Amino acid sequence: MHTELVSEPGDPARPNEDFAAAALPACGQGGILVVLDGVTPPRSETGCLHSVPWYVARLGGALTELTVSLPDVPLQDALARSIARTAEAHAETCDLSHPRTPQATVVVARWGVERVEYLVLSDSALLVESPEGTVTSLLDDRLSRLPRSSLATDAIVDSTVRNKEGGFYTAAADPAVAARAVTGALPRGDVRALAALTDGATRWVEKFREGDWADCFRFVRKEGAQVLVDRVRLLERADAEERRYLRRSKTHDDATVVYVVL
Repeated sequence: MHTELVSEPGDPARPNEDFAAAALPACGQGGILVVLDGVTPPRSETGCLHSVPWYVARLGGALTELTVSLPDVPLQDALARSIARTAEAHAETCDLSHPRTPQATVVVARWGVERVEYLVLSDSALLVESPEGTVTSLLDDRLSRLPRSSLATDAIVDSTVRNKEGGFYTAAADPAVAARAVTGALPRGDVRALAALTDGATRWVEKFREGDWADCFRFVRKEGAQVLVDRVRLLERADAEERRYLRRSKTHDDATVVYVVL
């Protein structure tokens, strides 16, 4: 197995709110990847004493452990258990019912001899390449399908669409949200390589239109994960002056890419 993992903060002065891991089970067969993108909170109260990096480290660590150590447990159940474990770690000190309690998007892939399982929750992306070179994007596109009016302000998002029916879902403090994830399985023989990207890296496709998902995957395969992140940073710096792409809340966002050749 060949793995590349790159994760860079959008602002070097701020902690990276992404999490990424790739692991092999002790038996040496198969493997997993986990990518989380912590949701940057507003400046207002979140009800929690802890930072987003604290949350993603706890959730990501638990999810990595459980997906490796419990290979027969479905990914949705592993995510639910990880959310519950993380919630227990700060339930006595924090208001976990607050809509902005620390939360994250999630991508998980786990492969063995016979199949490749996947789970995607919110707007990070998982790309799958077949032995023939066909690239398939596995996405949870609920956030992108919402009208702009639903995303106009933090207050509107929190009261109408965040972790609500008809809106979009992230991993926060409620284990039941795991059932909302996009999941599935592919025959192991149909998968040659995988790439997981947080939305700071998917800007290459979704904001700057440098190519489609297949082009993005081929770029990573040919040039490397670091070069993709570097290219996004170059585009962000140029657009900070040109402002052609106005639907960006931040000039730079944390960007993570995990590329695995099975």
